[in-house]
Amino acid sequence: MGLAALIVGLTACVPAQQRPSWRIYPLQRNQPHDGLAVLNQPDGYGLHLWLETDTSENGVCRPRWVIDGARLFNGNGSAPFSSGLATRQEFFSAVARRDVVRALRRELEALCQARAPRSSWQWLEPPLNPAAVQRGTLPARDSALLQTFEDPEARAAAARELESQGAAPAPQ
Repeated sequence: MGLAALIVGLTACVPAQQRPSWRIYPLQRNQPHDGLAVLNQPDGYGLHLWLETDTSENGVCRPRWVIDGARLFNGNGSAPFSSGLATRQEFFSAVARRDVVRALRRELEALCQARAPRSSWQWLEPPLNPAAVQRGTLPARDSALLQTFEDPEARAAAARELESQGAAPAPQ
C-alpha cells in the first residue's frame, strides 16, 4: 500500500502536459487504415505506426509488422504529421499495451478488408522485442520492369521509347 501511494503521489506532482496521454487514433498515410498515431510522449509527440498487410499466402491476409515507426508531431493538434524515425524500443513499448494492440488489430483487419476483400483475415501478434522480429522479403511490384532496368540495353531502349512518346529525357 505504501509503494502504491508513493507512486500516485509522485505522478500527481507531474503536470498533465508533461505526461504522455497514450491517445491512440487512426492516422492515414496513403489510404484509410494504413497508419496509427500513438501519443506516447508529452505535448502531442509520439509514434506514427505504418500498417502494412501480407498477402503472400493465397487467400490469407495478415499483418506485416513495420517496427520502424515515424516520429509523430502535433498529435494533439488539428494537423498531426510525421517525420524521421522513432526508436524501435518505443514501438516495442507501445505494442506491449493492450489498448494499442486492440487499435492495431481493428485497423489492420479493416486494411486487409480493403486490400484483399476475398482473403480471410489472420491476426498475428506484434513482435514485443528485437528477437521476435521476423525478417521477410517484400515482393517486387513488377519483377519484369525491375529486370528491364538491370539490363543497360533494355534501359536505353525504354528511355528512347519514352522520349518518342514526348516524355522529357532523364538527366544524365
